[in-house]
Amino acid sequence: MADDDLKKTFVMKGIGVSPGIVIGKAYLFDRLDAQVPFYKLSDPGLVTGEIRRFRKALRESEKQLLELKNRLGDLGGGMEPLYIIDVHIMIMRDRKFIDLTLQNIREMCVNAEWAVRMTVDKYREIFDRMEDDYLRGRISDIQYAGQRILANLVGKERAAIELGEGIVIIAADLSPADTAQLKIDKVLGFATDIGGKTSHTAIIARSIAIPAVVGMENITRAVRTNDEIIIDGSAGVAIVHPDPEVRKRYEEKKRLYEKAQDDLLDYAGLPAVTKDHYRVEIGGNIEFIEEIPSAILHGADGIGLYRTEFIYINRERLPDEEDHLAHYRSVVGVKGLSWATIRTFDLGGDKFFPDMKPSRELNPQLGLRAIRFCLKEVELFKIQLRAILRASVQGKLRIMFPMISGIEEIRAAKRIFTDVKNELLARGTELGTEIEIGIMIEVPSAVIIAEELAKEVDFFSIGTNDLIQYVLAIDRINERVTYLYEPLHPAVLRLIKQVVDIGHRAGIRVAMCGEMAGEPAYTMILLGLGLDELSMNPLAIPRVKKIIRGATLKESKTLLNKVMTFSSTTEIRAFVEAAMRKRFPEEFLANGQ
Repeated sequence: MADDDLKKTFVMKGIGVSPGIVIGKAYLFDRLDAQVPFYKLSDPGLVTGEIRRFRKALRESEKQLLELKNRLGDLGGGMEPLYIIDVHIMIMRDRKFIDLTLQNIREMCVNAEWAVRMTVDKYREIFDRMEDDYLRGRISDIQYAGQRILANLVGKERAAIELGEGIVIIAADLSPADTAQLKIDKVLGFATDIGGKTSHTAIIARSIAIPAVVGMENITRAVRTNDEIIIDGSAGVAIVHPDPEVRKRYEEKKRLYEKAQDDLLDYAGLPAVTKDHYRVEIGGNIEFIEEIPSAILHGADGIGLYRTEFIYINRERLPDEEDHLAHYRSVVGVKGLSWATIRTFDLGGDKFFPDMKPSRELNPQLGLRAIRFCLKEVELFKIQLRAILRASVQGKLRIMFPMISGIEEIRAAKRIFTDVKNELLARGTELGTEIEIGIMIEVPSAVIIAEELAKEVDFFSIGTNDLIQYVLAIDRINERVTYLYEPLHPAVLRLIKQVVDIGHRAGIRVAMCGEMAGEPAYTMILLGLGLDELSMNPLAIPRVKKIIRGATLKESKTLLNKVMTFSSTTEIRAFVEAAMRKRFPEEFLANGQ
């Protein structure tokens, strides 16, 4: 009997963030994998060479740390950084660390990089069992020492990880930089320990249209590489070691889901117009220019949100003006899209470029990020603005500034924009005539002063991902409080209504570009709120369009008016879900919603 036959089927539940069903082999991802090749030594004679490489990397790593220590000593700044470096040097000299790595090379017949990785993993296993929080946290020193040794073994260039076909990535979490290291075309799906519906893993999975479940708490401990696994991104479950009957059932579910998706594409090319002739513009949210064909295929009228910070991630050097321009020329004026909304970079928080030191702030999401970072690093900001303006000649362009919290910020951003524009005009650079300036409404203070902000801009776009987080005082990627992340919270709905009403009184358009916009169960509520544009992940567009075309503005307003009389989220959610099941039974009953 094969080992696989002895393994019991078990189910793990999390948060489904990208729909669909996949069946494949698990691959346990660790950030160290991004720089650790693995190969068996075919000839025992190669062992000596690998041991030599390891000892050389140890010497180089220690030399680098000693040089760094000397530089820091010359700069002053206290003894603590020097003590930390001493700890890392001590780890590299530690007899047990060295002997365990040498043992891995000799006994396992593996390359030096993988032997170091195995040693670090062994230490992590030991430290995880420690009860003292401080001692448990010291594993980071061993990991740092290991990473430096690995960097000297591998060299600076980090190639993409080679994966076999049919892989499901299992990880604690995945950043955009992590996914850039993976050969995504081989990946079937994601499952992670942490995260929520608006975490990076979720956004990335939806953008590349692969099923994902996040917030599973301990899937990295329960699953091993090569385990067979089913990911149901619609239901938010992972099934490990499925028995033949379960596997067959999910193969059928997968077939039905894919057929339903094909059927929905019939709605992609149709306008989002209600039965009583109210039209809503539909935008696509993208991170990468490669997603534009998907946005067009799924029926986007334009690009409602281009997250430009992804241009910076996973690069050896900062992008220059020409790099930016090449990206924006691929977005603006594209055949099949009426407009493009380019959001200036939202760096800081948890997104960094290579030369940028990660923030040590206690609350980075509330720290130096987005427009605050742009106004501090003005030259970087100007490089981006120049490129955006140069691309504007190709078609209708909207520039959107993120995380505006006060009137001073939008005025400062506009002053820099005007300076850059005048410089380009003085050079004789041709610019577009259809450029609109807008802001994201994602900070509660922006809602409160929306009347004043409306006088400064051409449009608002409500970023519900952050707005909900800040209004309800929850960390949206913390699985412990994910249940509190509630778009239908009465406070959230009232704030959205307030923004829409103020925007319309001021004569400007109001869009929504947060994940809430792409949730079909909320579509009639959003119609009732009077939003002019909904921008979402392209995969969500056909289903949202189908609901808009089957509804009326009048009944949507009636639904909203009833909802606004409720005082609790529980009442609102129960009422909305019941109403949508009754109104669109083929959509919400068939999809288990």
